[in-house]
Amino acid sequence: MSETFSMILGLLTGIAMFLFGMSSMSEGLKKVAGNKMELILYRLTNSPLKGFLLGAAVTCVIQSSSATTVMVVGFVNSGMMKFVQAIGVILGANIGTSITGWIVSLSYVEGAGWTSVFSSSTIVAVLATIGTLWHMFAKKDVLKQSGNILLGLAVLMTGMSMMSNAVEPLQTNPAFLEFMQHMNNPFLAIFIGILVALVLQSSSAAVGVVQALSVTGAVKFSGAFPIIMGIAIGAYFPVGLAAIGANKDGKRTSLVYLVVSVIAAILGICIYYPIELATHLVIADQIMDPFSIALVNTVYRLVTMTVLLPFVKQIKQLCYVLIKRSDEEKEDRDDFDKLEERLLANPRLAYEAAMDVMSGMALKAQKNVLRAVSLLENYDQKKYDKIKSVEHSLNRYEDKLGKYLVKLTGRNISVEQGQNISKALQAIGDFEDIGDYASRIADNAKQVYTNKEKFTEAATDELAVISAATEEAVEITVQSFIEDDPRYVKRVFPLKELVSIDASDIKKNHIAHLAQGECSMEMGFMQADIIANMQHVVDHCAAIALDIVKSDEKNFNVHRFLRKYQEENKNEYTQLLKDYEIKYSIHEETPDGNRAAQPAA
Repeated sequence: MSETFSMILGLLTGIAMFLFGMSSMSEGLKKVAGNKMELILYRLTNSPLKGFLLGAAVTCVIQSSSATTVMVVGFVNSGMMKFVQAIGVILGANIGTSITGWIVSLSYVEGAGWTSVFSSSTIVAVLATIGTLWHMFAKKDVLKQSGNILLGLAVLMTGMSMMSNAVEPLQTNPAFLEFMQHMNNPFLAIFIGILVALVLQSSSAAVGVVQALSVTGAVKFSGAFPIIMGIAIGAYFPVGLAAIGANKDGKRTSLVYLVVSVIAAILGICIYYPIELATHLVIADQIMDPFSIALVNTVYRLVTMTVLLPFVKQIKQLCYVLIKRSDEEKEDRDDFDKLEERLLANPRLAYEAAMDVMSGMALKAQKNVLRAVSLLENYDQKKYDKIKSVEHSLNRYEDKLGKYLVKLTGRNISVEQGQNISKALQAIGDFEDIGDYASRIADNAKQVYTNKEKFTEAATDELAVISAATEEAVEITVQSFIEDDPRYVKRVFPLKELVSIDASDIKKNHIAHLAQGECSMEMGFMQADIIANMQHVVDHCAAIALDIVKSDEKNFNVHRFLRKYQEENKNEYTQLLKDYEIKYSIHEETPDGNRAAQPAA
């Protein structure tokens, strides 16, 4: 009994030292690299193959596929990286993590005579000595962190040696030998692998335990292979924990780790075991050692992840099936994939594709205005975060669409097509600016909420009126842009004038009542800032409206158009302005039929 207790204690001590050493080495590597690893992952993953190679390289450096995946989950959750970009990185990370098994194998290097200088004990002694000297006496931070890396590696190798020494008595233990015979059952072995990885929260540590057990001579390939498959699946759990609280794309990114590990295990089972049943393979009875364990782990991951690389889109679709997209998410998704380079050879099709994407941009800008206005009445942090996320998306739209349309101008296009592209480029900037001002309104609402301030009832009513006018202006603009309706969009012009009139009246009211001490100066300034942002939104709507009308009329001149429009459509314009004044009035009717100003902020 005491022998069993000593063995378990030695094994646990070895595992603890292994985990501590691996953690120290990983942290040291990350600090030496600074933020370079994160920057590389973020900037250079615009294709599955690049992401695949970078994921493998970065994981080789930081020694943890879980850490790499957690970083990627963070990038996707923040919007810095697209979900589809993350899949290639995770596939590569699954390969990169196998390098730890080869480092662990150094713990089993033995030698005799002059070759003893290459033994594990000598390597550990050298690493620990140099690491300690650098850590204690080096002045440069890089050398100090490098010392931590070497010390971590020395502790890791010492932990492996302790694990191996602890399990040596199992070589002659009948119960252990009988248990290892049951490892011929692949499903039991996979379950054991999942369980070990779950407990240790590390695939590298779990593989290290298998390497330690292999010194007993009781581990055969038929048992090691399914355990390694199970370890790959079990390593998902720390990644899954990191995704708690993430958005849906962040959760899908963490799920990729599990999906590819399960598919890899299914491939391994479906390919290896039918062959094993048909023709008993010699390799199945091969006694494994730490080096062959490391080799099997690397080859398994390399083959399965490489096979899965061409199926990135299918993996993405599977994750969308497992974590379904809401209607709002479908509407808000970026549709840059429509901007295909091959369409540039046909300017008409390329322009149509760009207009389709711009319609999505316009709707996003409109929704952000509606969200921002709603925060003034009822602040919601989730809605605020959504506004900021969509604003980031609108910036990407401006960048992607702008570059695509500029490329299109370099093709053989007609004068009319050139004019249309010029109009589109202007509209892109206007919609992006509308999104910017919506974001500023959201910031105003957050500031009011954070400061626990409130507008007076009259000021709230004034904001509600001018907000409704702004919302209508945006709705008319977006609908007219999507449908290319030059007649309907002209309603924006009297709305713009009405918003300016109301803004001026509100300002006068505030100055008058500020002098009478009936309102707060701070909240008055806040109201003025919100109204100014709404005016800017309507100004950009009018700019888009002018471009829509411009494309419908020949020999267009802005000033001539506005003068002509107001003269030829005087009755219509006047009636619209009058209707809007009634609809969006900030005044109350007096008994004599005149309008009296309400109290301001």
